Amino acid sequence: MFLTITTTGSDGRPATDLGFVLHKHPGKAQAFSTAYGTAHVFYPEADDGRCTAALLLEVDPVALVRRGRGKGRGGAPDSALAQYVNDRPYAASSLLAVALSTVFASALKGQCKARPELPAQPLPLRLDLPAVPARGGAELVRRLFEPLGWTVRAEPVPLDAAFPEWGDSRYVRLGLEGEHTVAEALRHLYVLLPVLDDAKHYWVAPDEVDKLLRAGEGWLADHPEQKLITGRYLARRWSLTRDALERLELARLAEADDTAAEEIDNAVEESAETEAGEPAGTEAAEPAEATEQAGGAGERPVPLAVQRRAAILGVLREVKAARVLDLGCGQGQLLGDLLKEPRFTDIVGLDVSMRALQETRRRLRLDRMPERQSERLRLVQGSLAYTDARLKGYDAAVLSEVVEHVDPPRLSALEYAVFGAARPRSVVVTTPNVEYNVRWESLPAGHVRHRDHRFEWTREEFRAWSGEVAERHGYEVEFRPVGPDDPEVGPPTQLAHFRLAADRVPVPAPARPASVPTTALTPAKEARA
Repeated sequence: MFLTITTTGSDGRPATDLGFVLHKHPGKAQAFSTAYGTAHVFYPEADDGRCTAALLLEVDPVALVRRGRGKGRGGAPDSALAQYVNDRPYAASSLLAVALSTVFASALKGQCKARPELPAQPLPLRLDLPAVPARGGAELVRRLFEPLGWTVRAEPVPLDAAFPEWGDSRYVRLGLEGEHTVAEALRHLYVLLPVLDDAKHYWVAPDEVDKLLRAGEGWLADHPEQKLITGRYLARRWSLTRDALERLELARLAEADDTAAEEIDNAVEESAETEAGEPAGTEAAEPAEATEQAGGAGERPVPLAVQRRAAILGVLREVKAARVLDLGCGQGQLLGDLLKEPRFTDIVGLDVSMRALQETRRRLRLDRMPERQSERLRLVQGSLAYTDARLKGYDAAVLSEVVEHVDPPRLSALEYAVFGAARPRSVVVTTPNVEYNVRWESLPAGHVRHRDHRFEWTREEFRAWSGEVAERHGYEVEFRPVGPDDPEVGPPTQLAHFRLAADRVPVPAPARPASVPTTALTPAKEARA
């Protein structure tokens, strides 16, 4: 199989700079051993005006069979001859992609010790591959490469030029032209060659997700064929595909928020011992009022998190909600309670944290859940900082211990996304009452209950915010205590129930936050794949 990379020079930039970027001297012909044969690198032409680097991969069919027996299309255990007679030595596929990563490793990473400024400079490039397997034809080739800024030339190769009536084969002669860095061009080929072939010569393990995301950094998250690329690259292993898509979505959301992915993927603690909203160690040391509320002295107190979920479920039952959104679902405790009641027929759990959604799947045992029950639940990765058309039309939405995790300047974005755009008939919001913190013996004075809390409101502050939100968006709001209602400092958790008022017109928001498209809903049944 054969690949050429050609560039032209300009004033002050000779074309032979390509040799520095590829780390291969234009005056030498070099050979590199690979697991399946020998890769040769040489330069058919190299001067200041034009330079072409060629990669010729000489595949050893015997080595291919011995190392890949029964894997991909390289080994065919049902036919001794088919193991040796195949298109692998001739057609650009995953074998060439692996050779690229082996021979041009530094160029793929965008590194050049001799001329460190060169890898970041876009060059006028032309890539030519005489035989590329394309399951999907020339049209698919264009759909994959044109969004990346390439001018695509994809000529179908006839099955036999002497018999045109036989039609075209599944191979194309591929030519790409465009202005890119060499690293970008190599990464595009590294990912998309196996995608076009829709096969790999080796077993696809979980580390392939990391390889895909590294090579796809900067372009895959926004590619219109992202799902097709991810699924084919990972050999349609759906658990790996789901993992890759979620990580891509998290990266895209982080970029939209101009922050690091680790900052917004913080919903699951590494060793969380208590549920969000309670300081560690307080469940066993609640005030006496909690014991009394649980049923009398001497009985085990009901954890505040359990009381909170019971209060939320009570509101949802009152309004006869059937389709419910759990926004900021975290580890899925409320989702588990919702699934226990058949009245809730359509449940969506949304969280920005991929780890939280993975923990939800594990805790709820979605892989073992009966299909009839799992069809009621969908998990979505997304951010409440942006509007999302998929969240419209629901009976109720729950924001349980969520608002205090949002930076105050972003609260208006969350407000519009939920109350202005999604507009469920009911919204239940719970948040800690900072006045009650003095009753937690284990909580140091002046500390919030959770290290990720951006703030904690007093009862007056929460009522003021809720009233303004209700007024702006045409809701009516009532407040309820959750947990023991202390006569001096109030309850540990405060709950606001917003109900859409049919006779009230919402006040237009001064500025609407941007709407960012998100990945498709993830049915729970996909978790079993």
